[in-house]
Amino acid sequence: KISAGLNSRKHLTSLSSVRSLKMKTLDDIKKIKSIDKSRMLRQLNEFPRQCREALDIGSRFSAKINLKEINKIVFAGMGGSAIGADLVKSYLARESRLPIVVVRDYFLPRYVDQKSLVFITSYSGNTEETISAYTQARAKRAKIIIICSGGKLLAEAKGKGIPYVVIPSNLIPRAALGYLSIAPLVVLSKIGLVKDQSKPIKETAKALEGLRDNSLGIGIKQNKNIAKQIAKRLFGKFVIIYAAIDGLEAVVTRFRGQLAENSKTLSWSHIFPEMNHNEIVGWQHPKDLFKHLSVVFLKDKDDYYRTKSRMDITKKILKDEGVQIIDINTQGKSLLSRIFSLIYICDFVSFYLAIINKTDPTPVDK
Repeated sequence: KISAGLNSRKHLTSLSSVRSLKMKTLDDIKKIKSIDKSRMLRQLNEFPRQCREALDIGSRFSAKINLKEINKIVFAGMGGSAIGADLVKSYLARESRLPIVVVRDYFLPRYVDQKSLVFITSYSGNTEETISAYTQARAKRAKIIIICSGGKLLAEAKGKGIPYVVIPSNLIPRAALGYLSIAPLVVLSKIGLVKDQSKPIKETAKALEGLRDNSLGIGIKQNKNIAKQIAKRLFGKFVIIYAAIDGLEAVVTRFRGQLAENSKTLSWSHIFPEMNHNEIVGWQHPKDLFKHLSVVFLKDKDDYYRTKSRMDITKKILKDEGVQIIDINTQGKSLLSRIFSLIYICDFVSFYLAIINKTDPTPVDK
């Protein structure tokens, strides 16, 4: 038994040493760049500039659309192209007078009709499901706006006189989030469906630059880098993401996707207060797995006070079960800057976790 105990200690010490060695990689710029062969870091660093460019691109939209002929807004898209729509929906949830729906499918709902404003969003312009949705929107005589970087959809827009917004090409869709969210948001303001968004977008870009340069960037050491610290704690864990539904639901979806595609890491998510009406009961078994879980709470200062109470009580329950808890708070003044600050932090977390996992964040084999 003594021998077994000593061997066990040696094994734990060995694991600890390996873990320590992996963490040192996060401050080794040369090592990070050797793993990030496809240069995801460059695209992360350029995200604030992308948001500014998206504002300019959206501002050039000039097509006239009669607001009296619209009673709903529908976004059709898949994957990274649909996340931008999710963000628009979350951000405008309490401002838009019209319902906003995001469709990830070949088929549009039956209620889409002549009074629907349908954004056909495909970064490549060639997404199979989105082209199918576009064909149906045409058949239903909906009002269509196409957002893409080229492909078949751009050809359709030019050939049939459909209003469109062209965004820069040569990016992977998930790295084009600024274009795919800010541009349609600006278009909606140009049409007159929401108030002018120039000020919050500019504030957002500036806030993201501050985060990158002071808290997230590759040159910021671990002891001052919140993204590196969180990635370190998520290493080797199954990640569960929770947030309040107001404003942050799209951030949860984005983070889950980034962990999968960048970090090659599985995760699960749910939204408050719904989580307290079903999933909370499941936190009883299997207890043997709890030590392998890490629960991330995404939080905003304007979360509804009753929801905050629910989240605090849930955190205590999970802590008492020995589950690792991590809080990530929004930063910034406007709601838009706070939402995007959380996205940016989580994007960097997924990048650094990929580095710890020794995997190039960019390639995705489907």
